[in-house]
Amino acid sequence: MDRLPAMPITMMLAADLLGVKYGAYATDYRLLAEGQIRVAEEFGFDYVNTMSDPAREAADCGAKVQYFEHQPPALVEDQALLADKTSLARLRLPDPLGGGRMHNGVRAVALLKERVGRELAVEGWIEGPCAEAADLRGINTLMLDFHDDPAFVRDLFEFTVQMELAFAKAQKEAGMDLVGVGDAAASLVGPRIYEEFVWPYEKKLVDGLHALGIKVRLHICGNTRRILNGMGQLRCELVDLDSLAPVAEARQAMGPEQAILGNINPVTVLRNGTPDTVTAAIAECHRQAGPRFFVGAGCEAPRDTPPQNLRALCQYAHEHAPALG
Repeated sequence: MDRLPAMPITMMLAADLLGVKYGAYATDYRLLAEGQIRVAEEFGFDYVNTMSDPAREAADCGAKVQYFEHQPPALVEDQALLADKTSLARLRLPDPLGGGRMHNGVRAVALLKERVGRELAVEGWIEGPCAEAADLRGINTLMLDFHDDPAFVRDLFEFTVQMELAFAKAQKEAGMDLVGVGDAAASLVGPRIYEEFVWPYEKKLVDGLHALGIKVRLHICGNTRRILNGMGQLRCELVDLDSLAPVAEARQAMGPEQAILGNINPVTVLRNGTPDTVTAAIAECHRQAGPRFFVGAGCEAPRDTPPQNLRALCQYAHEHAPALG
């Protein structure tokens, strides 16, 4: 591509643009696909994305999930599936084609590939090991487990890696071009715990995805400044940066070859700014990142982002080549 790729994350904005309730968007692959196509056409994205919420895999494992009309499904923290640690030994890997929520995600990939796969990249989605472990165990309890029961944490992470590889494989076979790996909980641990526990299993997941011939986009929400080097060492094809992690620091930590996406603030800049301030902000990100740069915000574009601001973001991508100048 002779210009910068435009790959912002939209979920609730896509549902609103389509005029459907978000709960339906997240659970009906046909609505998700239609919303993603609509938003890509409206704003000039270079891809479509099947991410909707973090509860797909956990739901198929049997976790308690609360569904809402106008916001994403959420895990019920005080009724975590693995509140009893001994339950892990009895937990079986769910079938991603077994008719559950993962299967709905696979169907979204297949439909998007059929509809727009010749023009746009189709991105699937899986949870990272720390995020999925938090979904199954409860995030607060997991944070204590790092200290109280390291062996259990490693067993749990091993389970999540195997589950996510199976989910990703099914999406690849449905036509996925790359997979997003969301591991937001990894930003909540310190660098020692990240290096000792989280990074080895992220690496095992990424290596497993590469062995399946799958390209990887890493997405860790939050302040990742203390783990940027490790994120770069995963050797993902693309690394998203949240707005709390400066692009210049990431480039220094990850080296010149790592492709970086981001990282304007989704609220203060993209939602609350103007087309001019959005353009100036993404231009500065591009300057700090250098040539291997993808255009997007630090995280999901808020549902009430002014259309002219999102157009300005994508217009910058359309009008600029990877090399500056």
